[in-house]
Amino acid sequence: MPLPELLHVDVAIVGTGQAAPSLAVALAGDGESVALIEGHQVGGTCVNNGCTPTKTLRKSARVAHMAGRAAEFGVQVGPVRVDFAAAMERMQTRVDSARSGLEDWLAAQPRLTLIRGWGRFEGGDAARGFRLQAGDRRIMAQRVYLNTGTRPVVPSIAGLDTVPFLDNVSLLQLRSLPRHLVILGGSYIGLEMGQIFRRLGSEVSIVETGPRITGREDADVSDAVHALLLEEGIAVHCGHPVDAVAPLANGAGVRVSVGGRQVDGSHLLVATGRQPNTERLDLGTVGVTVDGRGYVPTDGELRTNVTGIWALGDINKRGAFTHTSYHDHEIVLANHRLQRQGAGGKRRSADDRTMAYAMFTDPPLGRVGIGEGEARAMVAQGRRISMATHAMADVSRAKEESETTGLIKLLVDDATGRFLGAAIFGIQGDEIIQVISNFMATGASHQVLKDALPVHPTVAEFLPTVLGKLKPLAA
Repeated sequence: MPLPELLHVDVAIVGTGQAAPSLAVALAGDGESVALIEGHQVGGTCVNNGCTPTKTLRKSARVAHMAGRAAEFGVQVGPVRVDFAAAMERMQTRVDSARSGLEDWLAAQPRLTLIRGWGRFEGGDAARGFRLQAGDRRIMAQRVYLNTGTRPVVPSIAGLDTVPFLDNVSLLQLRSLPRHLVILGGSYIGLEMGQIFRRLGSEVSIVETGPRITGREDADVSDAVHALLLEEGIAVHCGHPVDAVAPLANGAGVRVSVGGRQVDGSHLLVATGRQPNTERLDLGTVGVTVDGRGYVPTDGELRTNVTGIWALGDINKRGAFTHTSYHDHEIVLANHRLQRQGAGGKRRSADDRTMAYAMFTDPPLGRVGIGEGEARAMVAQGRRISMATHAMADVSRAKEESETTGLIKLLVDDATGRFLGAAIFGIQGDEIIQVISNFMATGASHQVLKDALPVHPTVAEFLPTVLGKLKPLAA
């Protein structure tokens, strides 16, 4: 049987996560021919089973929670009942709309071909072009960008293969409310989904093998999150490995054995980490290096060790977030345009960005830069750093909203006056953190922010007040 005709393009982009669609459209708009390859669902994790569905479902959970608190605000609503199936269908409608809108946008672009199939290399190099196969299509491209994302890790736990456990994808396919959801993993996905399902009516237990939940955060932040979950009726088990998982004798649930105790539930969610989708790419055929876990190392401009191939998004291990993936596309696009135009100017690098992210519990946690633990280690090496903290319970707007959970923490370099990091756990923390992250990007002294005119009544207006409480940090 003859081989299918070879499609010659300037650029092949494998995967349609958050970097790929905008990069593909921009390059096609610049006059280049682009093959955009997708083996599953256009939009990747964010659109299909990440940001879009979970934040949509989070809103339903928040409405249910606030309806239950209505009497606090002088509003009588009667008994609150959650229609779980309706909430899930609202979520699915939003996902379907987002994906179809993205597909329509891509289809309308001249010089852009969307190819359905799992992309993989067959050989080649930058001088001759790279050969790829995707489904029944063969592609020859001068440049290749990889944006294939990650998927859930399945941990090695005795008996896990004997129960029908859920991951972040299958969890969102449920249409009947779990009676008792047991979650393995006390990091961001586990905590966000645990709170959502608790507010929608499930009993929830979270099992974290580390000494505390949100282990990468400062202890006081972790403690505040822990207290919030307990207040909402979520059971949290920390500090012991999971010994085994087994189906209940009646076949109607699962038993998790941890630290000499048994945690029984109707459903089990495994949220213990992610792994890169690189094994199908046949990277060895073109010599691209991967690390021991399958991630693709890059330089600051997101170039792999092979000229003409870039790795964007989660697989380059430079931030497992939608916004870092999108930022990656902006970096490679800006640098390519500079090179193509032969123009001068500073090339962009991922090495220059300060990491910022959020955990979308309610209230959310916003984070940028270093934390207190890192700062104290730097002080031990001779760095002079000041820190200030402020309780959300002492913020007027938070009191007026009856949303007083959390804290604000700011870290400043004494020598330069620049921000080194911040944590904002509380009302609108996911938005307010960007005041700090954007300010850090300017390189200006914190004194500029301290002296600026804020808007009242807001949470962010307290940032100058917090800065007034800065004190030298000890090692």
